[in-house]
Amino acid sequence: MSKLAVVPGSFDPITNGHLDIIKRGAKVFGEVNVVIMNNSAKNSLFSVEERMALIEEVTASIPNVKVETSAGLMIDYAKSVGATAVIRGLRAVSDFEYEMQITSMNRVLDESIETFFIMTNNQYSFLSSSIVKEVAKYGGNISELVPKQVEVALSKKFEK
Repeated sequence: MSKLAVVPGSFDPITNGHLDIIKRGAKVFGEVNVVIMNNSAKNSLFSVEERMALIEEVTASIPNVKVETSAGLMIDYAKSVGATAVIRGLRAVSDFEYEMQITSMNRVLDESIETFFIMTNNQYSFLSSSIVKEVAKYGGNISELVPKQVEVALSKKFEK
């Protein structure tokens, strides 16, 4: 039986850091579901549909990756698809505190689903979707931070 892991996030937009975590998780788990968590409280630049299309495009070469969306609790989504694990990326010590709280709450909700932390590659340790959007908004070079498809999509968003 193939083990299924979930990589949750808002991915607004997906960055090379996200992609690195997804690729590395896909080497360890038989199946990986990248789940766009639709947080209505967040003011996203890209619609859920746009984010889904971008992620599908940049992960198309990874055969065991599937892209989905969820508007509820991530742990409920994980249970509903039979996931045994959640993969979270860590950039710095500051991420750990927040991730520990989320992981602890998820264990209260369902202790059968384990969380695996993957340390980001050093070249992406500063990278966030927010930083990418800010740099792109002002015409900065983001070519080394995001896949080409995302760079093009951001350029179109900020042309307006």
